[in-house]
Amino acid sequence: MKLKVYDKTKSEVKSVNLPKQFEEPVRTDLIKRAVLAIQAARRQKYGAKPDAGMRYSSYVSKRRHNYKGTYGIGQSRTPRKVLNRRGTRFFFVGATAPQTVGGRRAHPPKAEKEWTQKINVKERRKAIRSALAATVDVEAVKERGHFVPAGFPFALDNSFEEMAKTKDVILALETLGFKEEMTRAETTTIRAGVGKRRGRKTITKKSFLFVVSKDCPLLKSASNIPGAEIVPVNGLNAELLAPGTHHGRLTLFTDAALDVLAEQNLFVDVRGGKQ
Repeated sequence: MKLKVYDKTKSEVKSVNLPKQFEEPVRTDLIKRAVLAIQAARRQKYGAKPDAGMRYSSYVSKRRHNYKGTYGIGQSRTPRKVLNRRGTRFFFVGATAPQTVGGRRAHPPKAEKEWTQKINVKERRKAIRSALAATVDVEAVKERGHFVPAGFPFALDNSFEEMAKTKDVILALETLGFKEEMTRAETTTIRAGVGKRRGRKTITKKSFLFVVSKDCPLLKSASNIPGAEIVPVNGLNAELLAPGTHHGRLTLFTDAALDVLAEQNLFVDVRGGKQ
């Protein structure tokens, strides 16, 4: 498959052949596994303090002749602590047990739980190739909700990597026909649940993914565009190409990025095969 390469005025500079990584069949099951593995690895462990709810004395004897006990007074075997007493009569309140006030939890979350999910190296690479193939499928990109201009997919000229100002990048994208897509991404929604009160009130839609060949000014200037992300080609992963496990993200590759992808044989099996 050939891609046209456009500059910032939407003039065709040349056409290039897509690397073999884009020839992979789209495997939605592998893409989902790879994305969930990334999210699981990022998840922070959490758990209750091991002795939470058990940090006081609450033993009560059930034996006949023990001084501090509940034998023969019609009380259940719930662990209790003494609040006050008069002679041999004690005022107990339940403690420690899960059903008591201030007691421990029956099955609290444990910090030692392992959240990570394993995925084979070949499967992870195959998932990336599948997600790459979906980025040049116009129907998959549209089905994901993106607005694309006529003639998509296409690549960007290397001059895009040298753009140091956000306003220049936005102007170039509007010239290429992405004004409607940028308008879509500017609209935010209020997050459901208590997260809206914890520093993440709004949700921004996922929009452009810029793929560049190296560290360049575009890494900084394009990051200010709502919903946009930018990454060097060797830093691609399944989650960037298919956020939320949904393939077909609107992805713009620079000409140099495609060259690096082909020359370095990225995301292909070490022996040269694709299985």
